[in-house]
Parts: sequence; C-alpha cells; structure tokens
Amino acid sequence: MNTLDQLRSGNLRGARHIQLACGLTAFPQELFDLADTLEILDLSGNALTSLPNDLMRLNKLRVLFCSNNQFAELPEVLGQCPQLSMVGFKTNQIRTLPAKAFPPQLRWLILTDNRIEELPAELGHCTQLQKLMLSGNQLTTLPTELARCTRLELLRIAANQLHELPAWLMAMPRLSWLAYAGNPFCATLEGAAQVATHIPPMPWNQLQIQHPLGEGASGVIHRAEHFDSGQVRQVAVKLFKGDVTSDGLPRSEMNACIAAGTHPCLIPVLGQIAHHPTDANGLVMPLIGARFRNLAGPPDLESCTRDVYAPEVRFDMAAIARIAFDIASAARHLHQRGILHGDLYAHNILYDDQGHALLGDFGAASFYSPTTEPLAKGLQQLEVRAFGCLLEELIERYDGSTGSPEELSTLTQWKVRCLSGTPECRPLLEEIEQGLGELVGSCTNQRPTPAATDLAIWMPPD
Repeated sequence: MNTLDQLRSGNLRGARHIQLACGLTAFPQELFDLADTLEILDLSGNALTSLPNDLMRLNKLRVLFCSNNQFAELPEVLGQCPQLSMVGFKTNQIRTLPAKAFPPQLRWLILTDNRIEELPAELGHCTQLQKLMLSGNQLTTLPTELARCTRLELLRIAANQLHELPAWLMAMPRLSWLAYAGNPFCATLEGAAQVATHIPPMPWNQLQIQHPLGEGASGVIHRAEHFDSGQVRQVAVKLFKGDVTSDGLPRSEMNACIAAGTHPCLIPVLGQIAHHPTDANGLVMPLIGARFRNLAGPPDLESCTRDVYAPEVRFDMAAIARIAFDIASAARHLHQRGILHGDLYAHNILYDDQGHALLGDFGAASFYSPTTEPLAKGLQQLEVRAFGCLLEELIERYDGSTGSPEELSTLTQWKVRCLSGTPECRPLLEEIEQGLGELVGSCTNQRPTPAATDLAIWMPPD
C-alpha cells in the first residue's frame, strides 16, 4: 500500500505498481509523473466517481483496479488506453457501459456486484477477451455479439436476472469455466435440488470453534470440535458471508455442496449448521488428511485464465494418470447429478504424493437438468475443455522418470480431444474416466478406483 505523501514527494518515482486507498474523491494528478513506468494502478477502496479524460497519458498502464468506489458509469476514457488489458470495477454503482469504454487490448473485465442491466453489442469487438466477470448485476439477456469473443474462456453471469442460458454459449470454442447460478431460469432446479437432498442439521451449540483455517470469497473456514452423545470429533466449519462473490451467491455454493452427494474424490458435507446466533449459514465438513496439498495456485495477472504452479512441481506418469482419473471421476459424478462445477481448476484440487486427488470449491457451481438435450451435453462438453486444460498442465510437468512413450501418447490424445475447438467433438467425462482408468491400470498394474481418503485439515485458496 502506498500513500499520497509518498506520491507527492516523488518517493514513488519509477514505480511500476501503485496502490492507493485513502478516501480519494479525485484522481491524483501526480500519477501522471509516472507515465513512463506505471503499469499497474490500484485505486480500490476510495470514493471516486470519475477518471480524468486524459488517462491515456499513462501509456504503459496495463492493469487498472477501481473496485469499491462510487462510479455510476464505466469511464469511456478506458477505451483510449492503448495497453490496458485488465479492468476491475467490482462493487460500484455502475448502470451504464458506454460503447467506447472497452480498451482494444482488453483480456480481463471485472464488473461484479454493480447495477448493469444491459451489455452493449460493442463488447463483441473485444477479440482478446479471455475473462468476463458479471455476477451480481441486473442483466436480463446477453448480446449475441458476445459470441464473437472467440478467445473467451471464463464467464461469470451468476446472480443476475437472466431468463435463459443462450444456446450459442455452448458453441464458443474456448469457453471452459462458466457460472450462472442464482438466475430466474435456474431457480426451479436449485430449489428442487435443495428439497431432494437431506443433510442433517448440526446445532451450533454442539460446535466449539477453535481458530480460522482460511478465508475465501464466500466465507471463512474454521477448525472446530463437534460434541455429540459424549463423542468428540475434529471438523471444519465453513460460515458463509452474505455478499455476492465473483462467482455468485454463497447460498448457491452451499446448495451445490449439499447436492453433490458422496464420492471418494469430493469433500463430504457432514451437516448444515442450525440455530446460529446471527442466523448465519454454514456447513460442517471433515478435516482432510495432512498429506494433501493444493495442486497449484490460482491465475495471476500475467496468466489470466491459467493456474500458476510452483516451479519445482513435477509428476511421474502414474501420478498424472491418477490425478486425472480421480478428477474425471468426481466431475463425471457431478454431471450425472446435474451439477456443472464451473471452476474445474488445479487450484481447487488437493493431491498427495501418490496422485490421489480431491476436487473442492463449489463457489461457481450451477445446476442443469441432465435429461435436457442438447443443453446438458453442451454444458458437459464445455467443462471437458477445463479438464483438458488441467491435462495439458499436468503433461507439461511430466518428469519423464516413469511411463512409456505409448502412455504419454495416450494421455496427449485425451488432452487433444478435450481441447478441441469444436465443442461437440469433445468426449464426455464417462468415456474419459474409463480411458484414464485403463491408463492408471497400465501404470500401476492395479485396477483403478477413486481413492478413499483419510481426514485432516483442508484450506481452500481464495
């Protein structure tokens, strides 16, 4: 965090990254003194309502965050910033998106939690767009011109007023991560899933909260003890916030967690919190084995849509096959239950040294009817591309220590099929699970089944 005093005194001369959160009501003109170096500017958490008409003087500016301010309109001047590729205006009061407000190099646009009722057709001109986050607005339709954004990979449209999911979304060649829960068109499915799935209530007075394990966008996870009938067990308690997240509504995440049911590669729900003193919603889960760790970190400003792995991370063929098989099995299980995970990413996967894997984080999960064709198949094939990205990342980190050329070829063929630019040509997860199961058997000489896990601490990434 920087200060205005530092900026005005010249102490930030040559800075590439500036962050100011000090109650600003006007754009500090001293920032223009950094035009030759400034690439990342974060003005979130102020009281700004506008940006200067000559913002393009910051000719090296690539990333601009203006979340938690008081903008009622996306500033049109953004469209004149030649290098600007990431724009974040989350949690403002934006109703209007001028047609000329989109910079030519735009890759990542965050407009979560505003008051937008309509997207301009000109958004379809953003041919570099990869990530579009629109959850928590008032959209009733999506412009068909958005289909021209053929590089789009991640789309968040949850918690809007959409009356249907456009069929053309299923034909977008790179779309892989989609969240749409909390819209009128899927309210019936969400309600039916909630009624159909019974999770025992767990009274708050039976829980002894110990300390936080981690905090994500939708809530805080605590380590706790559960006391019942003289027995004590260690558990994890997730208390949900009430705010709209980048993925959608916390209640949608909770419904999906419960409706996911039981699978060895999913983290089970033990109970739903009842009688919380502030009526907070929450779930009780086991603590997952300490041998498990996150497969990767979430995307950063440079990678945009792809996860970031530690440089030293490498896998042998058996571990790659095992991780891929377990996640394919978990995702296939969700698809059979009419749940699109929506965030099938390495940073939402835990794994151990043997490659046993768990899929977590249902913040972007959405419901669909598995019997509704062609929508159901289209959604499943959309998520298969996300699985293909995971396969690609694992193959890139193959250490070559074990496995045959034939096994690597098999894995590569699955990757190619999953990443097909023609969505209807992608295999479904049932076929993928079967094929990867055969590969696991080849690598380990054992008949594969999804791995049952022991219990220990699980802390999902933000």
